[in-house]
Amino acid sequence: MDEEYDVIVLGTGLKECILSGLLSVDGLKVLHMDRNDYYGGESTSLNLIQLWKKFRGNDKPPAHLGSSRDYNVDMIPKFMMANGTLVRVLIHTDVTKYLYFKAVDGSFVFNKGKVHKVPATDMEALKSPLMGIFEKRRARKFFLYVQAYDEKDPRTHEGMDLTRVTTRDLIAKYGLDDNTVDFIGHALALHRDDRYLNEPALDTVKRMKLYAESLARFQGGSPYIYPLYGLGELPQAFARLSAVYGGTYMLNKPECKVEYDDEGKVCGVTSEGETARCKKVVCDPSYLPNKVRKLGKVARAIAIMSHPIPNTNDSHSVQIILPQKQLGHKSDMYVFCCSYSHNVAPKGKFIAFVSTEAETDHPETELKPGIDLLGSVDEIFYDIYDRYEPVNEPSLDNCFISTSYDATTHFESTVADVLNMYTMITGKVVDLSVDLSAASAAEE
Repeated sequence: MDEEYDVIVLGTGLKECILSGLLSVDGLKVLHMDRNDYYGGESTSLNLIQLWKKFRGNDKPPAHLGSSRDYNVDMIPKFMMANGTLVRVLIHTDVTKYLYFKAVDGSFVFNKGKVHKVPATDMEALKSPLMGIFEKRRARKFFLYVQAYDEKDPRTHEGMDLTRVTTRDLIAKYGLDDNTVDFIGHALALHRDDRYLNEPALDTVKRMKLYAESLARFQGGSPYIYPLYGLGELPQAFARLSAVYGGTYMLNKPECKVEYDDEGKVCGVTSEGETARCKKVVCDPSYLPNKVRKLGKVARAIAIMSHPIPNTNDSHSVQIILPQKQLGHKSDMYVFCCSYSHNVAPKGKFIAFVSTEAETDHPETELKPGIDLLGSVDEIFYDIYDRYEPVNEPSLDNCFISTSYDATTHFESTVADVLNMYTMITGKVVDLSVDLSAASAAEE
C-alpha cells in the first residue's frame, strides 16, 4: 500500500464510485478504500437478512417473505432520467457495458388527495383528470411552447428572454392555475420546493424538456429507468471499470485516517499501520466528520408488500411525488416502488419507500400521507438519518467531500453534486455529449 496516488477515494457510495470512475478514465492513478466489507456505504443494497439485522436487530426474517438473497433493497433508492445527466456520465465512462437497465412503469403525482399520472406532453395534458376543460387548453398551449422551445432559435422564444423572465411570469403569461403549476414544477421539472418560481424560467423549461425527451426514449409510462438488481450494481460496475484503468479497490480497511502536511494539505491516508501517499482525497462525510456540518435529516419508511401501489395502473415500478403544498410541508414527499420485475424482490413481492426532509422526530406521523397511498403492507421499517455538507475549503486542504443523499427518489441532485466536485478536483467539465443509445441494453 506504500505507494503514491493522484487521488485516494474513501467510501464506495454512489457519488464516490462515479467520481472514482471519472477520474480513472481521465488517466489519474486512483486508490479506492472503504472501511466496510461491502460496497455502497450509505447507498448500499441489502438482502432480507441484512435488512432485518439493520432495522430489527436479529437475522430471522419471517419465512413467508421468501428467500433472503432474492431481495436487493437499495437504501438510497433513486430512479434515473432516461436522457438525464447520470445516464450520460455512465455512458461517458463506458460503465454501461456492465449494467442492464429497464424502464420504470409509472410516474405519478399526488393532488387533492388522489394519485394521478403526470401528463408530460400536450396530448397527455388534454386527457389528464388533473385539470378542467379550459385549464387543459391553457396547459396544452404551454406544453407546446416548451416542446418547441430551442435556446439557440429566437423564433421559438415568443419574445421572452428566459434567462431573465422568472418561472412565475412565464406561467402567468399562459394563465395556469396554482394546481397546474404545482404538478409542473414538482412532478415534471422535479423542483424540491417553490423557490424556482422566482428564478429564471430557462432552468424549468429545460427540465420539462428533459422529462418529455426521456419519456419518449423508451415509449414507456415514465421517463425513468432503473438497473436490474437495483443500484447496488453501480458501485460494483465502477469497481470493475476502475480496475480496467489500473485503479485499486480495497474493502474492509479500518480507520482510514487522513494525514496532512505542515501546511494542512492532505498528503496520504493511513490504515492498519500503512500509509498510502496522495495529492487529493475524495470522500463521503463520515470519513472527515470535523470538516462537515449537519444540513438536516431525512425521514424514510421501507415497506415490503405483496401488491403494486393502488391507483398506479398496476405499475410494477413507480414514482409518486407529493408536492409540499398538497401536504402543508416545507418540502416534497416521495414514494418509490420497485419489484420482482427489476429483480429486487422475489416473485410477487414489491418494495416501497416513502421519504421526505424530516421536520420532526416522528417519521411514522410525518410520512403518513405517503404511507396511506401504499395499501396493505407485509412489513414496514422506519428510519431517520442526518444529512451533512462540507464546510472545508478544498483549495486549502485538497479534501473533496460529498454532500449526504437527500430525500428525492430521482438522481438529478445527486449527479449535480458529483459533476460540481469533479470540476473542483480537476478544473475540467465532464463532456456529456454522448450517444445515448449506448444505455438501452435492457429496454425490452
